[in-house]
Amino acid sequence: MKPIIIGIAGGTGSGKTTVLETIIKAVGKDNLTFIQHDSYYKDQSHKPFEERVKTNYDHPDSLETTLLIEHLKQLLQGKNIPVPVYDFTQHNRTKKTVEAKPKKIILVEGILVFADKNLRQIFDIKIFVDTDADVRFIRRLKRDISERGRTMENVIDQYLTTVRPMHLEFVEPSKRYADIIIPEGGFNTVALDMITSRIKNLAAD
Repeated sequence: MKPIIIGIAGGTGSGKTTVLETIIKAVGKDNLTFIQHDSYYKDQSHKPFEERVKTNYDHPDSLETTLLIEHLKQLLQGKNIPVPVYDFTQHNRTKKTVEAKPKKIILVEGILVFADKNLRQIFDIKIFVDTDADVRFIRRLKRDISERGRTMENVIDQYLTTVRPMHLEFVEPSKRYADIIIPEGGFNTVALDMITSRIKNLAAD
C-alpha cells in the first residue's frame, strides 16, 4: 500500500506540535512515521560558531529540502531512510542519524514545507495551522529559552530580524496551498476531530 504523506505547516509557535500529537495519539505510533523539516537544516561544519549563529534559519535556503524530498520518495518505495539529527544549541547538524521506516501515514512538519513546489507536490494532504502572531511569539520565546538555551534578547532580536520578515514573505503566503486550515491550532477541537477521523480511516484502509 502506498503511504499517505501529510504535510503540516504554520508559523513558529502556531500549535503544530499539538496538532501532531493529537494525530499521533489517534492513529497510533505504530501506524505512522513523523519527520520534521527542521532536521534537514544544512550542515554548517565548515563555519565557525559565530557565523552559524548569523544564519537565517527561517529562509528556505537554510534547509536541505532536496534531501528531504529524496528521503520521502525512498519511503514511498518502501525503503528506510537516515533522518539527520540537528543540534539547535550548536546551530549545526550532528554526525548522527535516526532511522525512519515507511508506515501507512507519514507526517512531515515544518514552517516552510509548503514553500517549496516540489515538496508540496509529494503531499497527499496539506494542513496549515493558523494562529495569531502575538500568541505565536510568546510560545516561541518560552520554547527557545527553555529548550534551546537562548536568551530573551537573542530570541527577540531573531524574531524581529528574520522570523517575522520570513513569515510574511514565505510562511503566510504558503497558506493558500493548504487543503485544510486550522484556526487557533490545537484549541480547535472540532477541526482536529474531523481531521483525525479522516486520517484514522485512511490508516485503516
